[in-house]
Amino acid sequence: MSDELSIPDDFDSDVRLFPLPNVVFFPQVMLPLHIFEPRYREMTADALAGDHLVAMALLKPGWEPEYEGRPGIHPVACLGKIVADQRLEDGRYNILLRGLSRIRIVEEVASGTLYRNARVQVLKDTSAPAPKRAAELRQDLERVVTAWLASPGLAEDQIARLFENKLPLGALCDILSFALPLDVEFKQELLQELRIEHRVPRLLAYLEANPRPAEEGHGMPHTFPPAFSSN
Repeated sequence: MSDELSIPDDFDSDVRLFPLPNVVFFPQVMLPLHIFEPRYREMTADALAGDHLVAMALLKPGWEPEYEGRPGIHPVACLGKIVADQRLEDGRYNILLRGLSRIRIVEEVASGTLYRNARVQVLKDTSAPAPKRAAELRQDLERVVTAWLASPGLAEDQIARLFENKLPLGALCDILSFALPLDVEFKQELLQELRIEHRVPRLLAYLEANPRPAEEGHGMPHTFPPAFSSN
């Protein structure tokens, strides 16, 4: 496995935290980010000077009054690695973050930085279905997702290529969970589900029970990965 896709052998379980209110990050995906807050500029500079690792966590509901402080975050997050970066003249950054692994936040640790830091546990997928069942679930995903996206202007070509690439079932489910316009708390539930044989049916059930959002700005992006997201 390439260095870009793997956690460094000397990873000491301490990582920089990047909590956001509306983004659930998954392994295998690429996330463009525009970094402008001073605390996250510091975080990005420190990451680039070190192991390039950042953990993205979803803020819990009710975060608004405490956003500048330490609002609550969901304990299961995603560890990512900065694989491309651009520092702007005013100190802002554009970065591309690659998802590496689910993690559990064990505890936050004092660090003397403007941003938050935590000690984490790396989580692995479990309960992969047998080959026959995995093939059935893959076919179900392709059928249901294609029907769900049956609308002009969406990134059907990119989604179709995902199925053609024969990605592992867990990775395919994660990429779809990130890319599709699902409820953010449901995305968090999918991130927390380590059992592939349960994660995929949950996504299927959600798509079959919930029509695709029709409002402007809630559809699938025209390209994948989507445009830069601001912190």
